[in-house]
Amino acid sequence: MANTVVNPTRMELTRLKGKLKTAQRGHKLLKDKRDELMKQFLDTVRELRALRAQVERDLLRVHGSFTVASALMSAQAMEQALMYPKQSVELTMTFKNVMSVNVPEYHYQTRTEDTGDIFPYGFAATSGELDGAVAALGEVFQNMLKLAQTEKAAQLMAEEIEKTRRRVNALEYVVIPNTQENIRYITMKLDENDRSTTTRLMKVKDMLLEQALEQRRAADAKAIQAFGGSGQAQV
Repeated sequence: MANTVVNPTRMELTRLKGKLKTAQRGHKLLKDKRDELMKQFLDTVRELRALRAQVERDLLRVHGSFTVASALMSAQAMEQALMYPKQSVELTMTFKNVMSVNVPEYHYQTRTEDTGDIFPYGFAATSGELDGAVAALGEVFQNMLKLAQTEKAAQLMAEEIEKTRRRVNALEYVVIPNTQENIRYITMKLDENDRSTTTRLMKVKDMLLEQALEQRRAADAKAIQAFGGSGQAQV
């Protein structure tokens, strides 16, 4: 039996039936939400793995280019070449709603429209390998931003899936069974009350019938006695 104490009345029974209907409908909606979130999450994880692998390959290529450039240039010359960046980036963030989850979307805009305008040095004093390394780093930046966005989306979806799972379990294993048990308990009590009331009414009816019969017998006896007394007087 449910642990909660309920008042076994018809009003309470009506309220619990409404609560049960709402809980069952909410349970179905939350299960549908959880299933759709899982589908979206798995798609996001697959995209995340592909992006991470791509970014790792690109960063290895960039690292290799900088390693070659540092071998051909002195450390002082490379530091001076990269000391003052030429291009600046402005990052903005918007949100996209995915099954009640606000997933961030990152957007960036460079100071100039020419995305190739990223070399902060003159080409005469530097090596071509440094140019390639800087260009490769500029190219991988967009994928790195996309990777961060996808990782955050996967994290938020995983948290929402866990919260939805807990709600589904609470409804499925606690709220709905307890409400059903309370409904059965109240129904049983009301049936018992109805049977008790019916039994009492039948007893009262029997008592009234017996009382009426007694009164009828008494009246008949009185009438017979009166009739007998009248006959003796005439004789």
